[in-house]
Amino acid sequence: KDFTTDELEAPSWLSSQFLQKVLSSHEGDEQLEIKSMKVSPATLKGDHYASIMFRVVVEYVNKLGNATKSLIVKTMPQVEGFKKEQLGDSHIFRTEIGMYTEILPKFEAILREAGDETSLRVPCIYHSLEPQQVMIFDDLVPLGYIVVRDREPTMNEVRLAFSKLAKWHAVSYKLHRDQPEMFEKFKYSLMELPKITEDPFINGIDFFIRMLDEVPDLKVYKPKFEKIRENFLESFRAPFVEYRENRQDNAYYVLCHGDLYIRNMMFKHDKVTKVLEDCMLIDFQMSNIGPMPNDIIYATYQMLSPDQRQNHVEDLILFYFNIFTDTLKKINYRGEVPILEQFHQQLFRQRHLG
Repeated sequence: KDFTTDELEAPSWLSSQFLQKVLSSHEGDEQLEIKSMKVSPATLKGDHYASIMFRVVVEYVNKLGNATKSLIVKTMPQVEGFKKEQLGDSHIFRTEIGMYTEILPKFEAILREAGDETSLRVPCIYHSLEPQQVMIFDDLVPLGYIVVRDREPTMNEVRLAFSKLAKWHAVSYKLHRDQPEMFEKFKYSLMELPKITEDPFINGIDFFIRMLDEVPDLKVYKPKFEKIRENFLESFRAPFVEYRENRQDNAYYVLCHGDLYIRNMMFKHDKVTKVLEDCMLIDFQMSNIGPMPNDIIYATYQMLSPDQRQNHVEDLILFYFNIFTDTLKKINYRGEVPILEQFHQQLFRQRHLG
């Protein structure tokens, strides 16, 4: 009951022979030989929406001797049903492979040139679209990273995640102004997934209004949400597709993460002192060029605790925006620097996403 059905049984192609080829190529060792492998689900139910993930612990012999490696294998659903139909012909693997192999290495190189050693990605050791859509990564768990599941994120964790996002946004803002063609393929968002509007997770206004009927103290709000119902889906969709369908002259456009959910990031703390050391953003399948406020609004509801939403959002926005503009200066952005007041106006314009 803790795992999704798709991840209870590994696909037949995920074999020792397949992984031997992957590791031999990755390590440049044709004599590498796998001795054993253990496959298990890599995530818990509710951790992610698209694709399926396995953790594979491999024991092998290479030219240096015995070795053990924990890998994360990300692939497409095999079980017939809505999820496979929805994701099978989607853009998500092409997008994520491009993020790991083209975009994020470029972002990191630009930050390095400015003296910033921020890491934006987990090493991807293998990727393929044919015959299977699959990506293989080093497992962050043995390195001390965790997913926050059984508690709210701390303010330090939130700030670190917002800091990385701000640097990512800043580099993308500069590059998009200088080389817009490099982002041409990153034009798909959550709303371009096949059948996405049929998913009750997205089109949930009817469920919400029924809930208002069930709770006496909330019935008073029902007429307000009835007014929203008719245009709800289009209002939700608009921020995701604005850059492609309704581009605004004064808007700030960046490469958005696209799914800044609390479980799409991992945190590392010192084993002894428990001091926070790093945050790693993961899962870039929905990354796309879009309005700069999108990730902030999304994270407000998909990452922050109720207290953080109620009492700290303004401080977090200022914190994020200051790092964004500071990073633009460090990477020698020569254009007009975005203004906080105008960013607040754009946040308000995208309020339907909230």
